[in-house]
Amino acid sequence: MRIKQLSERTGVSSRLLRYYEEQGLLRPRREENGYRDYEESQVARVEQIRSLLDAGLTTEIIRAVLPCLAEAANCQYPAPDFVSRVRQERSRMAERLACLAKNVQAIDDYLDRLPKNS
Repeated sequence: MRIKQLSERTGVSSRLLRYYEEQGLLRPRREENGYRDYEESQVARVEQIRSLLDAGLTTEIIRAVLPCLAEAANCQYPAPDFVSRVRQERSRMAERLACLAKNVQAIDDYLDRLPKNS
């Protein structure tokens, strides 16, 4: 599929898709005329990239861990300081998840106390 189709299917602008390519997060094939050609699997990959970015990870970390998330056989084991940084990011994400879960529970409790006709 072309970049416009991928953009429409993922809700990510063509400009951002080109940026992801510059950052090494996407690797479309190039047709003879230079147009980018994306495989169907790239839809899920873009969604995963967006999710990781929304979680606060940098494109540098995403570029390093994305192959590991897709398939362990593609995983390269970087320097210990990088692994430590990824562990810190994971801990930060876990803290955010715990906070979100607490807020969801508070909203559920509130909604459960409302009169049924509200």
